[in-house]
Amino acid sequence: MGVEVDGVGNLDDIVRYRTRPPHHFAQVKYTVDSTSPINESYLLTPSTKNAKPLLAKIVAAWRRLIETDEPFEMSLITNRAPDPDDPLLALRDSRTQLLMPRAGEKGPSSTIGRARRRWAQAAGVDEITLLRVFEDLRFDLARDPAHVLELTQYLMAATGLRHDDAAVNAGVSWVGQQVRDGHRELTAEIVREAISKLDLLAGPARAILSIATLKPDPLREEADYALDWADRFQGDTAYSKRRPAPPAGWDQLQRDIEAAPGQLPRGTPSVAITGSIRLAPAFLVGTAFRMVTGADLAVLQRGQLWSTNDRYGTPLRPMEDDIRLDQGPDLAVGVAIAADLTADVVEFLRMQEIPAERLLILRPPGGTADNSIPDAATANALAIGIRDAIRRASRTASRIHLFMAAPMGLALMLGHRWNRIRPTTVYEDISISPVYEAAFEVDA
Repeated sequence: MGVEVDGVGNLDDIVRYRTRPPHHFAQVKYTVDSTSPINESYLLTPSTKNAKPLLAKIVAAWRRLIETDEPFEMSLITNRAPDPDDPLLALRDSRTQLLMPRAGEKGPSSTIGRARRRWAQAAGVDEITLLRVFEDLRFDLARDPAHVLELTQYLMAATGLRHDDAAVNAGVSWVGQQVRDGHRELTAEIVREAISKLDLLAGPARAILSIATLKPDPLREEADYALDWADRFQGDTAYSKRRPAPPAGWDQLQRDIEAAPGQLPRGTPSVAITGSIRLAPAFLVGTAFRMVTGADLAVLQRGQLWSTNDRYGTPLRPMEDDIRLDQGPDLAVGVAIAADLTADVVEFLRMQEIPAERLLILRPPGGTADNSIPDAATANALAIGIRDAIRRASRTASRIHLFMAAPMGLALMLGHRWNRIRPTTVYEDISISPVYEAAFEVDA
């Protein structure tokens, strides 16, 4: 990592050097008062009488980088938000953070065309060159401290470091001290020594698997492999996205998830799961990396790192409720950890005429509650207890129909341990009638 690096112009604040290019060059602009947005005025107005506009400085740095003939990435990073009324910045793609391709689509007499001309004049280049800059320049905006803290904690957890507030603060203080002491390059060896000195090491470094079905994952670019399905799910918000939008379907999502282990670096059994997924996909991720393969999965759950390898005492045997249905040879199972799903599942099974002989409702020993699982050890112990209860109950069943109301981390752990069990249909809560929908078929 480079900090305030010489020779790269205004994109010198943070430089990420990779073993193989592209390296990443960033200009960071932080303000205590972030109410003023990023817009044309901010980018094109010089800060003092004899200064150049910020955009002109960035373009000059871009010219230096293209002369190296090496691929590169560059960003403007700030806690300011984009101005929604700015003709060009309103075109920013929230995923790529680029203004292209939309910034180049309208003609010269359009509002966008006139804005392009003003930006090019302020930067001292023609519009063709400006558009080339737009193809490279990411506007990484609205980076508030809470958001940066969350991303940092995720990355620290994934790389096997402590990720509590004290650990983050220790890391921040160390980096600040390096800058004050004039250290401009922080090599891997220097960072490793600091990790040891600050006692930050907590566990194995993990490959990162990003799976997003509800909203884009801010850690996508840090991931070893990423599945981005956020645009392929129905709904306008993360809360409303509950099932794939045609022509996408559950079967394609299952194929993509089950192919993920082969996309990660070889020899990395420890995997951190990031992104946003509901319970059925989380369960399927667990089955794709089953315990019998030697995989160790981890996910952040309410600020805690839940790992499938975390130690626990003895398996927790869940409380069981048995409801007779007499509709066929199968077994329906409701995992009622965070909420009681009994009434909805019974109604669904009867309305859809699912061929189940009975419905087995499993609850934590202390009863259903949204805070019934305090930590990873409890989650692992309960996942094993649930699996064992289902094994016992399904010995004569043809198939299992699985419904869950539980923390995402528990669904992941349950799938991870899903073996020596009957073939299973996993259902997702789609919120609207008939409440549930068959998502995945799992052989166990």
